[in-house]
Amino acid sequence: MAVEEEGLRVFQSVKIKIGEAKNLPTYPGPNKMRDCYCTVNLDQEEVFRTKVVEKSLCPFYGEDFYCEIPRSFRHLSFYIFDRDVFRRDSIIGKVAIQKEDLQKYHNRDTWFQLQHVDADSEVQGKVHLELRLSEVITDSGVVCHKLATRILECQGLPIVNGQCDPYATVTLAGPCRSEAKKTKVKKKTNNPQFDEVFYFEVTRPCSYSRKSHFDFEDEDVDKLEIRVDLWNASNLKFGDEFLGELRVPLKVLRQSSPHEAWYFLQPRDNGSKSLKPGDLGSLRLNVVYTEDHVFSSDYYSPLRDLLLKSADVEPVSASAAHILGEVCREKQEAAIPLVRLFLHYGRVVPFISAIASAEVRRTQDPNTIFRGNSLTSKCIDETMKLAGMQYLHVTLKPTIEEICQSHKSCEIDPVRLKDGESLESNMENLRQFVDRVFSVITKSGVSCPTVMCDIFFSLREAAAKRFQDDLDVRYTAVSSFIFLRFFAPAILSPNLFQLTPHHTDPQTSRTLTLVSKTIQTLGSLSKSKSASFKESYMAAFYEFFNEQKYADAVKNFLDLISSSGRRDPKSVQQPILLKEGFMIKRAQGRKRFGMKNFKKRWFRLTNHEFTYQKSKGDPPLYSIPIENILAVEPLEEESFKMKNMFQVIQPERALYIQANNCVEAKAWIDILTKVSQCNQKRLAVYHPSAYLNGHWLCCRASSDTAAGCSPCTGGLPANIQLDIDGDRETERIYSLFTSYMSKLEKMQEACGSRSVYDGPEQEEYSTFIIDDPQETYKTLKQVVAGVGALEQEHAQYKRDKFRRTKYGSQEHPIGDKSFQSYIRQQSETPAHSM
Repeated sequence: MAVEEEGLRVFQSVKIKIGEAKNLPTYPGPNKMRDCYCTVNLDQEEVFRTKVVEKSLCPFYGEDFYCEIPRSFRHLSFYIFDRDVFRRDSIIGKVAIQKEDLQKYHNRDTWFQLQHVDADSEVQGKVHLELRLSEVITDSGVVCHKLATRILECQGLPIVNGQCDPYATVTLAGPCRSEAKKTKVKKKTNNPQFDEVFYFEVTRPCSYSRKSHFDFEDEDVDKLEIRVDLWNASNLKFGDEFLGELRVPLKVLRQSSPHEAWYFLQPRDNGSKSLKPGDLGSLRLNVVYTEDHVFSSDYYSPLRDLLLKSADVEPVSASAAHILGEVCREKQEAAIPLVRLFLHYGRVVPFISAIASAEVRRTQDPNTIFRGNSLTSKCIDETMKLAGMQYLHVTLKPTIEEICQSHKSCEIDPVRLKDGESLESNMENLRQFVDRVFSVITKSGVSCPTVMCDIFFSLREAAAKRFQDDLDVRYTAVSSFIFLRFFAPAILSPNLFQLTPHHTDPQTSRTLTLVSKTIQTLGSLSKSKSASFKESYMAAFYEFFNEQKYADAVKNFLDLISSSGRRDPKSVQQPILLKEGFMIKRAQGRKRFGMKNFKKRWFRLTNHEFTYQKSKGDPPLYSIPIENILAVEPLEEESFKMKNMFQVIQPERALYIQANNCVEAKAWIDILTKVSQCNQKRLAVYHPSAYLNGHWLCCRASSDTAAGCSPCTGGLPANIQLDIDGDRETERIYSLFTSYMSKLEKMQEACGSRSVYDGPEQEEYSTFIIDDPQETYKTLKQVVAGVGALEQEHAQYKRDKFRRTKYGSQEHPIGDKSFQSYIRQQSETPAHSM
């Protein structure tokens, strides 16, 4: 979901690795240990929570989180909580990174000191304020100045303990005066519309002498300010909760009267510094924040077309896509956007086939085929992640869950055995788990996605043609990906592939490590299996599997998944679980006299139906077949005064649902939309608000069957596995080329050098793969031209934005540090460079 700007879409995403915390303060009890978890918050809104690590002051989390950010935000925050069984969980400390500072820590493991948390520092939201100074004639005929302060509205206030009933206090403050007034309380909204005006006397009539228009006394104005405090009206005994404040000195009226602007709310400094930051411990994080500014599709045509024809370029090393892999520091950087772009346009198989064939021709030893971190390997890895995730879940998830829940000991290293454990019993437990995992993998060939099978077919053919004397190379070329790079890593770290919600406990992790090692060796079809293991106990354990039936099963599986056009992918009819979790739903009114209240339910989506039940594992209370979903759209907050709501529209009625946070709401809307995208009766229009009290709140139509008043969201792909924006991926590739422009220039020099000189090559040029210097140079010129054209468009957009954007507007409120930094950069840019 992109944030729209004029002529531009802005995509935000964040990838976070939550490592560990250390030196947390001891619990004030005899045990002294804590049970801690960590949350990820966009401003005040929690979007992710780690597992609880029990009885530790240095908890290791080892958890990864990725999300698309569907709204603007000011801070990315991390809170460490201490779980309490009997009372509300207590906050130990937090790390808050301002949005404009995220690039400082980009993709670097960083230790952050935990900061003290108090209510006065936890603020978010913005206020629309207007100040107006006017002359007033009193009853006695004396002229004085009065200040009109108008509070129009607020947006994005935090929700406190599940509710927000805000009001504002407005204070005119100075050295010798403090006059306060208060708005009405607005119930159940964090976007209150106040539109209230308060009047304050600024200059005393007795001291007033007529001067030029609005030329009032300097000492009065310089020392006066308007302070607006936002509060949440609470019924709790502790009183109302502070939501934030803003302070506006009256001297702003010297520049313009009236003064109207949006302001970000700020924290209140009440001087409470009870703990030094170092007293709370620290947290290790790795944060990658990405912001893509994407133009309309026609801007990207030259560069995109150049990339998409890469598979047809001879030699492929002279193609734009291959050149990107050559100039990037890490092949993975290039592989991610390239694969997504080629998948989107249906060109991934010919491109990977071309670069794989080129790599095979350069390989001298069949035993090292596809073993390096080449562009080919990284592109196939990325394709398997994108296209194969559902296949991985269907194949492995039930067995992985069984292993995690069984807690059987499988330790076979005699040195690690615990007292009372039997080596023979542990070996049998491990053998059963390996057999189960091996069986589900080798029987899953029919479910392997077509795009993966087509790639494996091309790998098999290229390897067999290159090494005709090696009969096994057609298998090892494929197994090096499907076993070593797909199944084995997923078994080893199931949380990274969403097979488990969190990092597994140490005993289960050890079991999965042993299973992964064995499966990897079984799949490799190496001549000497026992020699594959450094550990003697693994070699001894592997004797269980030294039977021909295991090798035959692997070969049959590899034959099936590397045979092109072998089956209709629609023949796989088993239900695939796509998403599940607790949400709150509103009763649909299926019973004539039933109450339309809100209830928490467990929701479950498969490729066949969308259901809900009381709790996980219970029988469904209601089921919507996928073909009955006519649209899935957000529901306006004003409908029920509740955030993060969406609607699943059916032929008879709409089901209104509230997700836990904005990220979850977006994820549910996306997956439901994708899985129902091909339904023949999908709606073109819908009602963005609810039908309440006899009419639609959005268009006021009285009939509950009235046609919608807003167009439905369109353009999502029908493929439930992929949601790719081709323009966004081209923009990312442009950014990479821009970052590595110096290497592009070096590559141009290398092409020139090879064209005129046939002797030993300069060391700085030797890292590039250049098979045809002239063709490569021609492509490089086209790449530089395409990148340069986009660079000019971005520069022009920035100049236009700088000219038209007002500091203090709704988009860039006063207090927006990222915009202040942008203004400073633009003002420092010389006129000729602009």
